[in-house]
Order: sequence, then structure tokens, then C-alpha cells
Amino acid sequence: MKKLMLLGAFALFGAINVNAQAGFKLGANIGLPVGDAGDANSFVAGIDASYLWPVAESFNLGLTTGYSIWFGKDYEIPGYGTVEVDNSGMIPIAATGQYMFTPEFSLGVDLGYAIFTQEGAEGGFYYAPKAAYHFGPSEVSLSYRGISRDGASAGSVNLGYAYSFGK
Repeated sequence: MKKLMLLGAFALFGAINVNAQAGFKLGANIGLPVGDAGDANSFVAGIDASYLWPVAESFNLGLTTGYSIWFGKDYEIPGYGTVEVDNSGMIPIAATGQYMFTPEFSLGVDLGYAIFTQEGAEGGFYYAPKAAYHFGPSEVSLSYRGISRDGASAGSVNLGYAYSFGK
């Protein structure tokens, strides 16, 4: 099922014409895990791909995906000992929205589902509110990326860069 969803996401992005008005965006990000995720992970790094369509003068909607790796670390559990946490990969498949307050500043959010790449790991609800500063076809963003499932959650604060094609 995970492979089918991933294949569908890449097929969708491959079928979209990158010369449309709002455009195709490629980016990269780094982040620091927060909360319980910070106990087991040292940092997060990822790549992103999005496609946005203008639906109003200052509002764009689209689809987004990517790949993030959460780098595990050794940490101490009182009364148990040291636990070694493996790296884990995550692929979000989400809808994205972006409101442009000015030509240079926007707020947005991604909402969807996160698929974990390690065997036996289950996915969860994915959400990512973000603020971005735009300069030409480039943008720098600050975001919080969270995954929630059955009352548990993991999150990270991220700094990202993206380049928009077709602008």
C-alpha cells in the first residue's frame, strides 16, 4: 500500500506541466525535533516538491510531497539504560495552501498523511504550518512539521529553502 501511494504521488507530479502560472516548487529543509521526538532524534533533513494553482488573487492551493529523514541518537531511559534509535524516513502526501499577504510574505499550511519508510511503522496525520519570505522565484520558510497518530505525536521546527519554477 505504501509503495502504491508513493508511486501515485510521483506519477501525479510527473504528469503536471511545470510551466503553469503558480508553479512547481522544489525545496530542502533542516530541522530540530521537539518534544518527545527530540529525546530520540538529533535532527531532521528533507526535500520537498509542491505544485500550487492560483484560486484567488492572493491564495494558492496545491499538492505536496517529499522525503524527510529523522536522524536517531542514543538516549538514556531512567531505570532501563541506553537506547539506540535508528534513523527513520517519512514521506508526506498532503494538500497545501498558501496566502500571500504581500509579494514578499506568506503564511501556509500542509495537511495530509505521513508514510514512514521503515518496515512495520504506521503512518499518521501530517500537518505543517509555515511562514515564508519570498524573493524572486526563491523563498525561505520557517515551519513546524508534526505527525499525529493515536494520541501520540512527533514534531520538528524547520528552516527551509524552495525555488519556484514557472513564475
